[in-house]
Amino acid sequence: MDCNRVSLSVATRAPTGQTAAYILGSDSALLVDPAAVTDELDDALADRTVDHVAVTHHHPDHVGAVERYAVAHDATVWCRYGRAADFEAATGVAPDRTFVDGTTIPTADGEVTVVDTPGHAPEHVGFRFADDDIGGATAYLVGDLAVAAGSVVVGAPQGDMRAYVSSLRRLWARNPETLYPSHGPVIADPRETCARLIAHRRDREERVRRAVHDGARTVEEITDTAYEKDLSGVRDMAEATVIAHLEKLAVEGHVHWDGAEATPV
Repeated sequence: MDCNRVSLSVATRAPTGQTAAYILGSDSALLVDPAAVTDELDDALADRTVDHVAVTHHHPDHVGAVERYAVAHDATVWCRYGRAADFEAATGVAPDRTFVDGTTIPTADGEVTVVDTPGHAPEHVGFRFADDDIGGATAYLVGDLAVAAGSVVVGAPQGDMRAYVSSLRRLWARNPETLYPSHGPVIADPRETCARLIAHRRDREERVRRAVHDGARTVEEITDTAYEKDLSGVRDMAEATVIAHLEKLAVEGHVHWDGAEATPV
């Protein structure tokens, strides 16, 4: 299957300042994450038909031009089952159809399969396809599940750390050839990247747990102890991530967390 990646400049907290839109299929294509209207994306779509539009999740830096391209191409708009109201609120357009894990979306080059990958957002999905660029081997469009360098923000209240780590583990087990993320370069070492991101989360979780057991109680105190670096400009994301870790630790019985203060178990 043909996979065409177009980087779009958008208002995003991602370090790249861009979100990648993807066109899967040489015709009757699936357009994923049209975050903005640009000449580059218009040009990439000019020589093919677009039958379907979908997003990996509903964050603002992924959905900005869903309505524009869906209307322009008279395309079927898809969203995650059970999330139609949230999707419409985010995109300004009601979905025509919904998908679940395993749903297939047809293109002229073959089928694209939806894969549940919750964690960064509750409705987050990826898309699996046979990639012509790697001899028809399996590739995944992974949205904000993975990045080639750095880490992904998994912040409360929408982020679920348990679900996020589980999604990474499932992706590692599937052993894809290539990952296409929304931010940053294409990932040519999927298993190593998944393992690195899981290890990063494990390390941060241990820092949060240790901070609580050493006497930190509030989110601010725990964040200061767990990060030990200048958080200027990103403190809100760091604190949201700490809360997500606390929620995971509480469910697993490692700390008590009442939504305001944490205490050791």
